[in-house]
Amino acid sequence: LFFRLGDFYELFDEDAIIASRELEITLTSRDRGVPEEEQTPMCGVPFHSVEPYIAKLIEKGYKVAVCEQTEDPKFAKGIVQREVIRTISAGTLMEDGMLTEGRNNYLAALLQEEESLELAVCEFSRGEFLLYSFNKDEVQSLINTIVSLSPSELLLHPSALELDALREFIKAQSIYCSLRDKSLGKDAECAFFEHFSDKDDLGEKKKALPPASLKAALLLTDYIIETQKSLPKTLDFPKLVDKGLYMELGYEARRALELTESMSREKGSKSLLKVLDRTRTAMGKRLFRTWVERPLLDIFLISERQNAVEELFRESRIREEIRLALKDVSDLERLTTRINMKSAGPYDLLALGRSSEPIGRIKALCQGLSARRLREISLLSALNEIAELIGRSIDENAPNNLRDGGVIKKGYSEEVDRLRGIKQNSAKLLRDLEQREREKLGIKKLKLGYNRVFGYYIDIPNSARDKELPEEYIRKQTLVSSERYFTPELKELEGEILGASERALALEQELFSDLLSKISERTEEIIDTAGKIALLDSLCSLAAVASENGYVRPQIEPQTGIYIREGRHPVVELTLEDEIFVPNDVNLNKNCRLALITGPNMAGKSTYMRMTALIVLMAQMGSFVPAAECRLGIVDRVFTRIGASDDITRGKSTFMVEMSEVAEILENATERSLLILDEVGRGTSTYDGMAIARALIEHCAEKRRLGALTMFSTHYHELTALEGKVEGLKNYSLRAMKEGGKLRFMRRVIEGPADESYGIEVAKLAGVRESLIRSAKKYLEELESGSFREEAFAVSANEDTQLSLTDLRERKLIDKLKILELEKMTPLEAMNILSELKKEAEF
Repeated sequence: LFFRLGDFYELFDEDAIIASRELEITLTSRDRGVPEEEQTPMCGVPFHSVEPYIAKLIEKGYKVAVCEQTEDPKFAKGIVQREVIRTISAGTLMEDGMLTEGRNNYLAALLQEEESLELAVCEFSRGEFLLYSFNKDEVQSLINTIVSLSPSELLLHPSALELDALREFIKAQSIYCSLRDKSLGKDAECAFFEHFSDKDDLGEKKKALPPASLKAALLLTDYIIETQKSLPKTLDFPKLVDKGLYMELGYEARRALELTESMSREKGSKSLLKVLDRTRTAMGKRLFRTWVERPLLDIFLISERQNAVEELFRESRIREEIRLALKDVSDLERLTTRINMKSAGPYDLLALGRSSEPIGRIKALCQGLSARRLREISLLSALNEIAELIGRSIDENAPNNLRDGGVIKKGYSEEVDRLRGIKQNSAKLLRDLEQREREKLGIKKLKLGYNRVFGYYIDIPNSARDKELPEEYIRKQTLVSSERYFTPELKELEGEILGASERALALEQELFSDLLSKISERTEEIIDTAGKIALLDSLCSLAAVASENGYVRPQIEPQTGIYIREGRHPVVELTLEDEIFVPNDVNLNKNCRLALITGPNMAGKSTYMRMTALIVLMAQMGSFVPAAECRLGIVDRVFTRIGASDDITRGKSTFMVEMSEVAEILENATERSLLILDEVGRGTSTYDGMAIARALIEHCAEKRRLGALTMFSTHYHELTALEGKVEGLKNYSLRAMKEGGKLRFMRRVIEGPADESYGIEVAKLAGVRESLIRSAKKYLEELESGSFREEAFAVSANEDTQLSLTDLRERKLIDKLKILELEKMTPLEAMNILSELKKEAEF
């Protein structure tokens, strides 16, 4: 609890102890006059720099309640009235300093109904409100959606924890979770719909909202009202997401393809998002990230994006002028939420006002474009009236803190100007009054003075005592040499001078609050403009990166298949320093549904398969792709099984993890899915692994079974014999050449199986010592000639090979025997040492 006391937020008792430790601030105490054990621990932070402290506590998993003064201390009778105005949690942040600019900050609520699993998601700082509904057998899809959205806070109805898979998933996540076991009846439902009562089509929207989904929405909005006291006006009516519009991607695919995060910690490593993102606004960054995470499944929607990207690609001058203007547009979405929640400051309004001019330029530039999405964008509002209001009312050099004053612009309010004039011209006003009174009374030595006890007064010397004074002169104090008076005019001027600053500040705050209300009435207009700006920014980003990197427009076709000519990995090609990326072709279709890929380690098998998957995802997000030509049918899911590691926390070995992932793929893949399978079966014995790999190949390739588009890399060269025996299987390999005793990788994919594995050459390249390389070559010759015997593993006397544990034990015994001085031992000592050595030898 952050408790406002003047210019500080104070924390007391246990809160003070926690905050002192977590924020590394000094812990002190009040009640200094009482024994130490009875003193109340306390600490505090300045109110004007509280954001970083709150952000740090939220990051560490705490919630923060803010208790503000709700009346002026000057007019308070007794204790100043205070109340908790807001509870801040990970999912209800709206301050720029606490949020990541280019990432959504979702608050989610999850419950289980009789026939479904319901997920409500809100981006509180922007007002986006989404609902997802899943069948009971779609738990993995629900989990994938939560992973995709990555909510900062998850509200759980107890019913959600009844499913084992969900409970295990939630335990493994680092999401802030809280149970919400609250019965929400008709009152909550009425309050919910009342908030959206200004919507023209509310009746239709109510009918379209399933009762189960409404429960999840109420669970979420009830929490917002509880913590924020009200729902922001920016909050959209909840939209039921059509899951059939977007590709579902599991955690493993996101990780292996490095969509938004690179797995490498090396400097310069990039994700697909980092390569493609050229957005210039915070709104565009957030939207673009969702495009990367949720590729489209609808050909029409993909084509609409591609048409806009293509026009912006061609019209490079217009595109770059638009992007130049975009740099000056502020984060309108989050600004508007703060304005609606009355937490915006002067800087927020100035930022909103300054955005109007570049938006006007953008609007004009878009009016000459023809793509449908770009024509829609050209209809945006430039927010001229809002900018004009802000320009008239807020001083360009205003401080961000209202309490500092000087926020309202000169000329906007006559009363503010008058009060400021009084404050700034008080000395002149007093001099003018003094001069008028001297002239009126004819007393040259009349003076105006001030003291703290009596305030302002008119001092008349005794030498002028005979002068008759007007009735409005009221005696205030008698001194030896003079009399002091005041008049109603002086008293009024005194009140104005002494109270002008306070009244001006109070009036500025009142006017600022009125401005926030006026701008809030234009919320829909601002949010509509923000959405169009985000869309344009994302489209320009795709066009710019396509122009920079030489991408082409892919053709989306109704039939299943992937054809890529001279494809390039979008990330790898930009990270190579000393070599040029070698492009490769891909051709998966009804005649070749499974490409069986062989070749040595480091030849580029994984890069080739990842390239294919990334080009598919890029195409379906509406992007151009790194290739000379690309045609593909809609892929409904991309699955990957690349690399594995032990899951120690859950007691799973590498092979168990691998098989679990394969089982999930087979459970969810269809004939329109793309499967990227790398070295499946290597985690167990050779024959077991080869048998599993073969069975999996047959299942994936054959039309009567799964028949999915599959890229399968393997070191089991025996499997290459399956071409011609397994329907739809074709061999491909990556070439390598020996030049001068050294191995050179060609990076070129060719038809047919690899002729050699080059494993020993790769080991040599990796720096394995020469003696081991010689031994490996010798054993390889024996294996290939069929003359392999157990004796092949006997240790050669002339080879620098590693000793076994038995060898080491024998060496120790020999060393001990060597140092024995038998001539100095008694028979008993010799017998004891021999006994010890015998025990060691038997151990």
